[in-house]
Amino acid sequence: MTQDERVDGRHPEDADEMPWAEVTPDAARRLLVAAVEAFAARGYHATTTRDIASRAGMSPAALYIHYKTKEELLLRISRIGHEKALRILRRAADAEGTPTERLAEAVRSFVRWHAGHHTTARVVQYELDSLGDEHRPEIVALRRESDAAVREIIEDGVAKGEFQVPDVPGTTVAILSLCIDVARWFNTQGRRTPDEVGVFYADLVLRMVGAAPRA
Repeated sequence: MTQDERVDGRHPEDADEMPWAEVTPDAARRLLVAAVEAFAARGYHATTTRDIASRAGMSPAALYIHYKTKEELLLRISRIGHEKALRILRRAADAEGTPTERLAEAVRSFVRWHAGHHTTARVVQYELDSLGDEHRPEIVALRRESDAAVREIIEDGVAKGEFQVPDVPGTTVAILSLCIDVARWFNTQGRRTPDEVGVFYADLVLRMVGAAPRA
C-alpha cells in the first residue's frame, strides 16, 4: 500500500499488516513501493528505472542490486497482489455458510482490498499486458484461480436454488470486473470508506444473481 491509500475501513485481519512486509531487505521494499507509485502515476512503459530509484531516494545503480529489470519489479508487484486477492476470494469460498453469505463476503472483502489499496490495485490489475510472454502466464494462472473461486460459490448457489443465474461463467466475469474497477475511481476524500464500498457492492452483486433479500 502506498502513502496515499487510506487505512480506515480495512478488515481486522489486515489492520496490523505492514505494506509489502514480504519484500526484504528494506531497500528492495522501498524500491517496490516507489515502482508502484511510479507505475500508477505514469504507466509502466513511461516509467524509467531512474524514476523509480529517484522516488526511493536511491541511485539508479542501486536498483539493479535488487531487481535485474523493470519488468522483474512489475512481476513481483503483480504476483504479490494477485496472490493476496486470491487468498481473499479463496477464504470466502472455503468458509462455512450459505452461498449467499459466502458470495457477499467474497465481494465485500475483494472490493475492500481494491478500495483500500487502490493505487497498488491499479498496477496489479491493469498492467498485465506490460508483462512479457515469459512472465504473463504465471499471473494469468492466478487470475484463473480467482475466477474459479467465485464461480464455485455461484455454482453452489444455483445448485441450492439460492441464485438465478443462467450464465455462470459470464456472471463470474461481470462480478470480478465490477469489483476490480473500484480501484480506478475510489477516492480517499469520498464519502464512503473501503468497508462501506464493500458492503454496497456486496448488496449489488446479490441482487445481480437473484439472491433473496437479506434481513
